[in-house]
Amino acid sequence: MSQPADRGAPPAPSPDTAHNWRGVATEDTEELSVGAGVFLRDRSRRLLGELLSPHRRALWGLLSVITGQNIAWLAGPFLIGVGIDVAVPALIDGDAGPLAWVTGAMLAAAAVDTVLRFVFLSWSGRIGQAVLLRLRRRVFTHVQRLPLSFHERYTSGKTISRLTSDVEAIEELFDEGLDNLVTAVFSVLTIGVVLVVLDPPLGVVALLGFPALFWVARWFQRNSTAAYRRTRQTIAALIVQFTETFGGIRAVQAFRREPRNDELYAVLNEDNRQAHDRAFWLIAVFIPAVTLIGNLVTVAVLGYGALRVMDGALAVGTLVSFLLYLRRFFDPLQDVAMFYNSYQSATAALEKLSGVLEEVPTVPEPTDPVPLPEARGELVFDGMRFGYTDRVVLPLLDLHVPAGQTVALVGATGAGKSTLARLAARFYDPTTGAVRLDGVPLTLLSDADLRRAVVMVTQESFLFSGTVADNIAFGRPGAGRAEIEAAARAIGAHEFIAALPAGYDTDVSKRGGRLSAGQRQLVSFARAFLADPAVLILDEATSSLDVPSERLVQHALQTLLADRTALIIAHRLSTVEIADRALVMADGLIVEDGSPAELVAGTGRFADLHRAWADSLV
Repeated sequence: MSQPADRGAPPAPSPDTAHNWRGVATEDTEELSVGAGVFLRDRSRRLLGELLSPHRRALWGLLSVITGQNIAWLAGPFLIGVGIDVAVPALIDGDAGPLAWVTGAMLAAAAVDTVLRFVFLSWSGRIGQAVLLRLRRRVFTHVQRLPLSFHERYTSGKTISRLTSDVEAIEELFDEGLDNLVTAVFSVLTIGVVLVVLDPPLGVVALLGFPALFWVARWFQRNSTAAYRRTRQTIAALIVQFTETFGGIRAVQAFRREPRNDELYAVLNEDNRQAHDRAFWLIAVFIPAVTLIGNLVTVAVLGYGALRVMDGALAVGTLVSFLLYLRRFFDPLQDVAMFYNSYQSATAALEKLSGVLEEVPTVPEPTDPVPLPEARGELVFDGMRFGYTDRVVLPLLDLHVPAGQTVALVGATGAGKSTLARLAARFYDPTTGAVRLDGVPLTLLSDADLRRAVVMVTQESFLFSGTVADNIAFGRPGAGRAEIEAAARAIGAHEFIAALPAGYDTDVSKRGGRLSAGQRQLVSFARAFLADPAVLILDEATSSLDVPSERLVQHALQTLLADRTALIIAHRLSTVEIADRALVMADGLIVEDGSPAELVAGTGRFADLHRAWADSLV
């Protein structure tokens, strides 16, 4: 669980901090150096450019649509001025033609504005959803392929935050902010030109408000960047705390952790509130400031324009048009502020997502893989050395496992047994040396060939939501019901499955919660056997079984592991007895090697472990 920092100590790193592949903490840092900030912005822009690149033609089309729509929208104030200066005097003289012309032009402009607005919103919506679809797929696919080392330091809560709140921030930008930005920028630029052309003296008066406007916008930009990055941090921290709490709800309730979790969540919730308060305060200052500047400029233009009308130097219709354009000039600036709100939030989200996407797999699939259509199962660990960060687990290991041999790995916790198994399944690559399957280094095998040839069953026995049959078929998608039942019968799971309320169609519930630990393990065994690998790795996979279930599985293993290479890691030495060969490991080295019967008869570590196990049964 996340812990709040000590009030008297320096602030702890944000719970959403992650290190990218360059080894530098770049995500979710509240204060960034200039170089790091530039790097993050460049990285975010690069990702956004990659997402938008397939839609370049559509974006140019959108630009032309919004251009036409804004021209139609800008025609209104000009036509009103013409109506006042031309149509009204002509109507007084009995000529209704100019008024009819102005009315028709305004209706036509309104119709074009409406149609093009509809086209822009629907078209941009489709493009935005297509971009988000591609982004979600890309992040999901990439995260699945990242190594275990990434997932061990990048919690599930942070991963969920990337695919939910961060993507939602970008979605908000596409759904609302982008429309406001394009309209506002186009309006500000075109109206600024129109104001100067329509009446240069009044245009000069209007421009007097620009220095103050620029200063306010600059102030908002500088402060909002840090504020919105902070909101993304606090939201991610809340999601992490929520996910970890309810992911371990059994432990929470068993150890009466609820009050402490309430305190932690309250602290994070308060941080989130304060971060959003800061962001809203900036908006609350910026928008009224822009409105105040706009009102002051309008008053100045109205006063100066009235004097010029009285002198006969300016027509009333022109003054009215100028004031209408001036209002349309300042109103979009508020939309720009709201866009910047969405933009800063989306930029912070893009920083995190781009950081995840730039994580480089440490076990990449080879560009030119060696085909392995039918694996025999021979495993060779050749001069292999491996460690986690700066901790060496396997200093130097040479091992040959012939095809079809069942090898038991025995030793104390931390001896390197599970690490050896993970290297055999290529969850990691050795620092030096190589692991070979049938003479081919695992680094040269495609993922499809490797996963078809090597299957690992761990003690977690994770089950997915769905039926029992679905979970068994996970080992070989497309398997028929008869094959699924045959796999369950082979490892002795059919009887308990048939006794379930709906048999093989029983929903196992979240993480297999409807089944006991032993039943979940048997289902995971059936899944592995259905996959029919050349190499089967059992990493303490019988630890959750009771004695009757363990005997049932051992009986099944004696049949199903025949002519199949197997690595069995178990603290229960009864499971080791079915092996052809036993290896005793200590400090990452193989200290004993022989058949279980030979080692039991000796005076080494295996014999001591066997005697201790036998004494525990008395």
